[in-house]
Amino acid sequence: MITPGEIPAHLPHALWLFLDFAEAAARTGRHAEAAAHVAAVRGTRIPAVSPRLAMMTDAAEAIATPDAIDHELFRRAVDTPDAERWPFEWARIRLAYGERLRRARAGAEARGHLDAALGTFRRLGAGPWSARAANELRASGIPVGVPAGAAASGAGRPAPLTPQELQVARLAATGLTNKQIGARLFLSPRTVAGHLSNAFPKLNVTSRAGLRDALTGLTPERAPERTA
Repeated sequence: MITPGEIPAHLPHALWLFLDFAEAAARTGRHAEAAAHVAAVRGTRIPAVSPRLAMMTDAAEAIATPDAIDHELFRRAVDTPDAERWPFEWARIRLAYGERLRRARAGAEARGHLDAALGTFRRLGAGPWSARAANELRASGIPVGVPAGAAASGAGRPAPLTPQELQVARLAATGLTNKQIGARLFLSPRTVAGHLSNAFPKLNVTSRAGLRDALTGLTPERAPERTA
């Protein structure tokens, strides 16, 4: 058992549960407990152990903040170098940030994070997390198609492109670089690269050269079918 504000020694799984603890406490209104636990984490060497744990610590502290969005902490967590090595944690952090942005009526910025989270959760097969991200994205005003694999007739098909994956892929098909696409969509080049890495297998292509043909007639609600 883990007590708020205490990081038990010789309990390795405590390293991987503090983000869950902080989010569960915050979502149930126990912000003081969440903050105390994050403070205890900060008081140890946990954030210095690895970039992954530093990312999770920043996110936990941002999530524990009750009355305002701590953009600095969220952005530092999202922009952690090589964050894509830990796709599930990275996606849940982007989901948490997007949720707060949407509720603060920062819809355009929220949609970028929610869309990235949804694409990653779908790629990982994280069904409940995909549903949560999709619901948030719909609430932000973006229609979200049902993954083809959710229907019996869709077995073996890849998931459909999310709206932002489609938008990024279409711009990439015109020859724009990741930096140029990011400037147009107010995204970082790293985020653009993440959207493209999700889109390529869904479109059955391995490079930008095949995007133009693969995207012909495609919409976010329609899943591309692989050819034999």
